[in-house]
Order: sequence, then structure tokens, then C-alpha cells
Amino acid sequence: MSLQDRLPPLSRQFVAHFGEMGSRWGINRTVGQIYALIFLSQRPLHADAIAETLEFSRSNVSMGLKELQSWRLVRMKHQPGDRREYFEAPSDVWEIFRVLAEERRRREVEPTLSMLRMALLEQAGSAAEQHAQERMREMYELIARLMTWFDDVQKLAPETAKQLMGMGSTVTRVLELKDRMTGRSARNKEA
Repeated sequence: MSLQDRLPPLSRQFVAHFGEMGSRWGINRTVGQIYALIFLSQRPLHADAIAETLEFSRSNVSMGLKELQSWRLVRMKHQPGDRREYFEAPSDVWEIFRVLAEERRRREVEPTLSMLRMALLEQAGSAAEQHAQERMREMYELIARLMTWFDDVQKLAPETAKQLMGMGSTVTRVLELKDRMTGRSARNKEA
């Protein structure tokens, strides 16, 4: 039985897309496809079923599942009376986004912040080093500010986060109005 016979067209399209996008996200195609299949599945899947459905070797599926577990994107479950390990994705897409963001932060952002902190503690001698260090300070401050904002957003209930995202340009207009009002207030004090 071919992949086309195992998955409906819409599911095949989604699985293929996740495989293609995997390399852009820093995972391989196989891992992306395994995740997509688990994400779409109505019930937890065991490795043999994943391998058969996607026509992957069992060892590739096992390695892919380990990687997905390290990213905390799939959870292992046991079924009563079955010795096999089953895997499922969190059902809440907000939870998936939160986990992905946390993992990317841990793997990518925190090492960069750590390197920048160390660089900022160095004594800059030459003008070129001072310039480089100032640029690093700007980068550090921006990333640190973004991480503080991210921490604040992470604390929001999903409903509140959805409302905030839905506000979009309204937030920008409010902030622009605030800036104009603050600017007028400052000019009035100077006069």
C-alpha cells in the first residue's frame, strides 16, 4: 500500500509541507513529516505505524521520535495491554507554540545572550573594539527586551494572548497617540 493509499490528500499535502519546511526550521525532512503525521492523527501512533504510513525505516522513525521528544513536541503514552510506545502531540496549538518558542529560546537565544554578556564584560581597548562592543550592547539590550516581553506574553492566558494579537494595529495607534500626547505635554512644559 502506497503513501497515497494510507493518507487522505489533504493530510498528505500537510505532511509533505512540514517535511519541506523542516529544513528551514532546523530539523530534517523526516522529523517534520513524522511530527505532521502525529499532529494530525486522531489517536496516538506507535513507531511501526508511523514507519509504515510514511514508508520510512523504523530506525529513522525512532531517531525522529527522540528528536521530537527532546523538543517536547510529542509525548509518549502506553496503551493498556500493549507493550509498544505510542506518541501524541499536544492538542492545544497554543501549547505547541509556547513549547516551540521556549525551546528555540533555550537552544538559540540564551547562548547568544550569554556570549554577548561575556563580550560586554571584556575591556575594550581600541576604537574598533569599543565600536564592536557598543554594537553588541545594542543587540544585547534589544534581545533582552524582547525576552522580557516574551516572558510577559508567556504568562498570559491563551484567550488574552489571542485578544492581544487580534488588536494588531490598534495597539500601534494607541502607542502613537500616547507618544504625541507625551510630546505635546513636554513641549507645553518647555513653553
